[in-house]
Amino acid sequence: MNSRSRVEAALNGGKVDRPPAGAWGHTYREEWSPEALAKVTAQRQRRYGWDFVKFQPRASCFAEAFGAEYRTSNHSLRAPKETAHPIHGHADWAGLKRAAANSPSLAEQVEALRLTVAELGPEVPVLQTVFSPITVAGYLVGKDKRRAVRDLRRNPDEVLPALNLIADAMIDFSRRSVEAGAAGVFYAISGYASAGMLSAEEYDRWLFPLDERILRALPEAAWFNVLHLCRGNLHFDIARRLPVQVVSWSIHDPGNPSLAEGRKLSGKAVMGGLGQRTTLYRGTPEEVTQEARAALAQTGGSGFLLAPGCSVPPGARTENLDAMMKPVAF
Repeated sequence: MNSRSRVEAALNGGKVDRPPAGAWGHTYREEWSPEALAKVTAQRQRRYGWDFVKFQPRASCFAEAFGAEYRTSNHSLRAPKETAHPIHGHADWAGLKRAAANSPSLAEQVEALRLTVAELGPEVPVLQTVFSPITVAGYLVGKDKRRAVRDLRRNPDEVLPALNLIADAMIDFSRRSVEAGAAGVFYAISGYASAGMLSAEEYDRWLFPLDERILRALPEAAWFNVLHLCRGNLHFDIARRLPVQVVSWSIHDPGNPSLAEGRKLSGKAVMGGLGQRTTLYRGTPEEVTQEARAALAQTGGSGFLLAPGCSVPPGARTENLDAMMKPVAF
């Protein structure tokens, strides 16, 4: 099997010669150049033998399209710094300007993905990262990302139209990314589908319809779509109801289901098993291999893609990323 057929089989719960595997993390210096980002992304895939690429644009690119401003650190280990944000009070939501995927910060990511796909070829599926509207909103209010939730609770009539504008841009961005060669999207809801941020009723009332609208608008050519849920105590039922093929989350965060439980609850293939900030970052290669083997044992290797629970911090040891592939290199 090649990487694509291996991923396709895993998504359908079919037999695989080995479970597909992949990892991702920021390369902060390269993220400001489509050419440099594509080059380092392809190099990392080849270096570690990953079966799929979760494309890693700079996290601020979506907020930049809506007026936030960032300055590069020009350092591989340091995230860019915010210098301005557009939302300072709840009344500012009504003035949020429409953005499209040809906005410079988004067009750069589509181009970087296109270059990556051209370099890796059709046998290695590449996923475009797409943030949910509330995730983007959290970048528009400054350092206190919970302000977006507070504004939504207090002034939904002001915030929801802005979230719909963001959803429109994410639909456009997703379509352009698939046209550029993406196998699908990695749809990230960064912490907001957690009981620590919103209740299940609040999420369903305000945010679930936006997520569903974006994912249902994906082109038919998007065959590999992942729902990514951050933090603990997740409202995991949304994974069953949203139209994706795979669910990604950290099994190590409190209150979250195991891989086997998540597969049963969602009825979908599952992605994860490795602690991105613990084992992969601070552990030993032996601990990484042991954790990967435990994930394989828990799932039986069926309907399963081995991966970190979220982005691996820059500076993770290459030996650990090598070690995660050992249990699936048979």
